Amino acid sequence: MSTISPVTILTSDRKKITTRTLQQKKDRCEPISVLTAYDYPTALAMDQAGVDSILVGDSLGMVVLGYPNTLSVTMEDMLHHCKAVARGAHFALLIGDMPFMSYQVSVQEAVRNAGRFLQEAGMDAIKLEGGRERLDVVRAITGAGIPVQGHLGLTPQSVNQLGGFRPQGRTAQAALRLLEDAELLEEAGCFSLVLESVPARLAGLISSRIHIPIIGIGAGLHCDGQVLVTHDLLGLFDRFTPKFVKKYASFHADMSRAFREYISDVEELKFPAAEHSIEMPDEEWEALLKMV
Repeated sequence: MSTISPVTILTSDRKKITTRTLQQKKDRCEPISVLTAYDYPTALAMDQAGVDSILVGDSLGMVVLGYPNTLSVTMEDMLHHCKAVARGAHFALLIGDMPFMSYQVSVQEAVRNAGRFLQEAGMDAIKLEGGRERLDVVRAITGAGIPVQGHLGLTPQSVNQLGGFRPQGRTAQAALRLLEDAELLEEAGCFSLVLESVPARLAGLISSRIHIPIIGIGAGLHCDGQVLVTHDLLGLFDRFTPKFVKKYASFHADMSRAFREYISDVEELKFPAAEHSIEMPDEEWEALLKMV
């Protein structure tokens, strides 16, 4: 009988996904799947499921670290979680999200911090937010041999400037600026773009005009791929969830139920039961009693 596990069968013929793989999928009109992960077991499960790319997003500030937004996330936070994800995922394209103020101060600092994601944390690429104001940074990072994914639309690191978590590109002028920014980022060397919380028709127009893959989050069906924050997808929070999220599970409710059952079992002395306990041979126990 074969001893090959189902996981081995699933992954035995898989190859590492690269930026070129994503470009080929766009060229063949094959949808691209992206999810966020921040730890080893989640990354392992995603990689085994066959996701194309894993984004270690600065959204970890809100969904893992409990901050009200992403602005408090540091480089050390990001590198710590990227390392964990890299240990669990071996096939997906791994993208590290550059946190607030890690690339805005100077081009030199941006390149240095981008390099840390690859050199120290095992990422394959980095993501940063912004359009025409980030072109020098994008050119410098890609010039150093580091793939860059851009991010337009609702850019959470600019939440204070945007006046909150609001959809973007809803007027003709704002939409034109987003299209122009997308074209400029492609020219600057980005291998892909994330479009967040923009009208679906606009996202489709940008996807058709831009040669690199467009990954949507709250941007409709006509992008080249989709990304969701995994904690939203799994229902890990009893909190507000954006309109564009589809919940595939309700883990928060399951966790709360399990925690309540555990507390009840402990209080009623139902746990640990005999099957959860370690025993000594009777003769050893008797010998111990004589010693004490």
